Amino acid sequence: MRATAIDRFGGPEVLSFRRIPVPEPAPDQVVVRVDSAGVGTWDIAEREGRLAKMFGIQARFPWTLGSEGAGEITAVGDRVSGLRSGDVVYGTIWSTTATTKAGFYAEYAAVDANHTWPKPSNVTTEQAGALLIDGATALRGLVDTLKLEQDEKLMVFGASGGLGHLAVQLSRRLGARVFAVASGEDGVALALRLGAEEAVDGRAGDVLGSAHRFAQYGFDAALVTVAGEASERALTTMREGGRVAYPWVNQRPPPKGPTTVRLLGYNGNIDRPLVSKLNGLVEAGAFEVHLGMTFKLDQLGDAYQAVTSHHLGRIAVLPHAESVGVR
Repeated sequence: MRATAIDRFGGPEVLSFRRIPVPEPAPDQVVVRVDSAGVGTWDIAEREGRLAKMFGIQARFPWTLGSEGAGEITAVGDRVSGLRSGDVVYGTIWSTTATTKAGFYAEYAAVDANHTWPKPSNVTTEQAGALLIDGATALRGLVDTLKLEQDEKLMVFGASGGLGHLAVQLSRRLGARVFAVASGEDGVALALRLGAEEAVDGRAGDVLGSAHRFAQYGFDAALVTVAGEASERALTTMREGGRVAYPWVNQRPPPKGPTTVRLLGYNGNIDRPLVSKLNGLVEAGAFEVHLGMTFKLDQLGDAYQAVTSHHLGRIAVLPHAESVGVR
């Protein structure tokens, strides 16, 4: 099969588009024909070796990258129950102990059955490949960290990004009133289309004026996906005792807010109850995993570059799109 793998950790130069054997499932794994694989900043951290260092992983190469994806099951391990060949699923390959990896940046991936779920019926397989990590992380922040309640006024800062645009939709499903701070006019349009009651451009708009009009007495809660001066100014509109959640506490700097609010860092910690809740909320009505850009498997370097630049929603690699240059 075609895959993008590395023989050492490092910069873009370590990426190698090649042919490797299709993985065989371990007893507790399934093999998935990968139709779509999400690309996130965590993938760059993995390629560089930062995640291996963080978790003390003694990597054994070649290492096939790609932490989330979706597709059809083609083989099932002997100890797997509840899944069978032909099922369309999405899942994650995110281990803090594995020494090697047959990830999703390949035509086929070996996925632990425990980290595999039925694809939500109302999103495409291409969309599902980029749903799990950001969707589960957004939901963890909204439900477990912020403990969001019906009719509370929520600010989503970074609302047009991968995690943020999913959080806008999930928080509306949870009954919150959503004020979105997005990036650019296109980001504002996306946030409004996905259900934000009001949206403002965080770079060029009147964030403070719009926020004060939306929440005269201050916001009850905020989910901040981007730290920096702009988010610090926006958080001055929180009410006393308001809650501010920010994800990936081990990898991103915390936002700075008034001393009168609670800053709550968290990690995604994807588990089966969380994803079951995610699937239920996604399937409760129309839902969109917005794919701002898609790339072929041999364009992974371009995808990595795009994920650190301005883009809307998520970025995905489509492994079965026509590729060139394989060795």
